[in-house]
Amino acid sequence: MKWRKMEMAMILSLGTCNPQYQVNQETTSAFIEKLFSKHHQDINRLLQVVQNGEILKRHISAPADWFEHKHSFQEKNELYIKTAVELGVEAIDRCLEHEQLKTLLGRKVSCDEIDAIFFVSSSGIATPTIDARIMNLRSFSPHTKRVPIWGLGCAGGVAGISRAFDYCKAYPEANVLVLCIELCSLTFQREDYSKSNLIGTSLFADGVACALVSGDQSNLLNWRKGLIASSEASARKAIPRVFDTMSTFMPNSEDVMGWDLKDDGLYVVFSKDIPSIIRRWLKPNLEEFLTRNNIAAKDIKHFVAHPGGKKVLQAYRDALQLDFEMTEKSRLVLQQYGNMSSPTVLFVLSEFMESTYNANQCREGDIGIMLALGPGFSSELALIKWT
Repeated sequence: MKWRKMEMAMILSLGTCNPQYQVNQETTSAFIEKLFSKHHQDINRLLQVVQNGEILKRHISAPADWFEHKHSFQEKNELYIKTAVELGVEAIDRCLEHEQLKTLLGRKVSCDEIDAIFFVSSSGIATPTIDARIMNLRSFSPHTKRVPIWGLGCAGGVAGISRAFDYCKAYPEANVLVLCIELCSLTFQREDYSKSNLIGTSLFADGVACALVSGDQSNLLNWRKGLIASSEASARKAIPRVFDTMSTFMPNSEDVMGWDLKDDGLYVVFSKDIPSIIRRWLKPNLEEFLTRNNIAAKDIKHFVAHPGGKKVLQAYRDALQLDFEMTEKSRLVLQQYGNMSSPTVLFVLSEFMESTYNANQCREGDIGIMLALGPGFSSELALIKWT
């Protein structure tokens, strides 16, 4: 197999966290029935869809009874800022102090070794952005580059990794954080009785993920090389490296997914046609990406996909002729966390990385695809090889 090009960036570590409050799908169904039953004659059918959605529990940013009352956009956004800063710091700490870094490098990584932060979010608004507020709480260099990315929704996790890859191609000595924070529960509109809001209420959740991405000339590699050369060489495990990425935009598709911004906040736009769009649009998109990298579909060992929902996972399998097992880790993340928008795909990648360290399921030479779809309508693809 001949790779198209050799520039790369390593994903050395991932840290994830969630708000303390949880709801299960039974509680959610009861809440939806109480709120929406007067406005939908087919409420029983819709509730069945909710109950069959593959989600067992989710994390939210306020106690369940908080959502029984209407809150202003200002109140919700202030809670978004407060919670995002708290969880963002926690995710960064977990990423830079992760046990796998001790295996890879023999040490943790300090905040002052970070050259840039790509901050990804679409569920709240802050200027200065959340990354600036977080920098005040940790020992980042004042010269750290800040690159906020807003509005990519569910595609934001892979987009963040892709932009970090671009940065590391330009600055191969760089160490970059990709920080994805989404607090979707705080966008809930109590007086929106649309089916989009009903499905969103049953599906979306809150979560934070932080990835450490390093260029192939990063100083951290010196530590890794030293470890490999030492008597601890047996501790070396394969790590995912990004080799190529591709962004694809579908013209005139603004009504597929996104937000409507109104006086009292963000209203979800969520088309019922998303699974059918995936079936007809995704396969040629992915085939183009693989062809330009001289890779056959059969060579893909791992499918690191954003689990938009049960029907989206089925659409992936239908469009790409995937075995059920190829989307198993995505399904498990959906079950335990729901759709957290941009961080979700990094939760899935974390499952792959943990399996590498615990069960050695991802081996040297394995090829994977990271995939997420989001507002635009658009896709983000990243080609990964474990080395």
